[in-house]
Amino acid sequence: MHPRNLPVISAANIHCCSLANNHVLDWGYGGLAETLKSLHRSGIATAGAGNNLAEACAPAILDVPNKGRVIVLALGHRSSGIPRSWAAQPNRPGVCLLSDLSEGTAESIARRVGGLKQAGDRLMVSIHWGGNWGYQVPQEQQRFVHALIDNAEVDLVHGHSSHHVKGIEVYRGRLILYGCGDFFNDYEGIGGFEEFRGDLSAMYFPTFEPASSRLTALRMIPTQVRRFRVNRAGAADVRWLRDRLNREGERFGTGVDMESDSSLTLLWK
Repeated sequence: MHPRNLPVISAANIHCCSLANNHVLDWGYGGLAETLKSLHRSGIATAGAGNNLAEACAPAILDVPNKGRVIVLALGHRSSGIPRSWAAQPNRPGVCLLSDLSEGTAESIARRVGGLKQAGDRLMVSIHWGGNWGYQVPQEQQRFVHALIDNAEVDLVHGHSSHHVKGIEVYRGRLILYGCGDFFNDYEGIGGFEEFRGDLSAMYFPTFEPASSRLTALRMIPTQVRRFRVNRAGAADVRWLRDRLNREGERFGTGVDMESDSSLTLLWK
């Protein structure tokens, strides 16, 4: 978008942008350079893309007063449509692109971030992967994020690319969002995938146990994009979202309850 729109992001109190995705180079290397410069000038941290490989793969580290830090590592995978040629190189801008989703790749990431975490820190891995539509979570994705949690002490996996919500997992007390859906998009009026309800999404508010970083609660505020605005979803739409998350979460041992204020609460075994 045009840099003059940046006050919208600042007004929303957004502190970090994950740039590992299949559109960040749509306007070429000049567009990426402008994106990085504009965000940093506005005091917004970035991860997942940069002017070279080291910058693209460096995590963003955000200070949270009186609580510690949030470390954000952003990664892209070719299954989301990121061209191989967009991968950042030592002397070329681009995306922090995963070569594969193997355990070896997870171990190399663990070595890269090893030693970064301090007491009270939360490490989040943000991954752009998979297609736009469909609820399937490939086993290689599940094995990969489990390996990240096992080897890199990841506390939260933020998965995105699908234009609708996907099943949620809690593994060893860590939250895995395989696909969050689109908080906001410009697909309104485009037909063909109505069954997925891409207009519905959620805001995710996890709570962690301070000492162990284990998930203690996840509250979700269902939203609907309508007339290019993000709105609170109506009761009928919240029930649809609840039923879909329960259906897709069954394989992971998770479900959701709908509260009296139309928020959703995650349940897990």
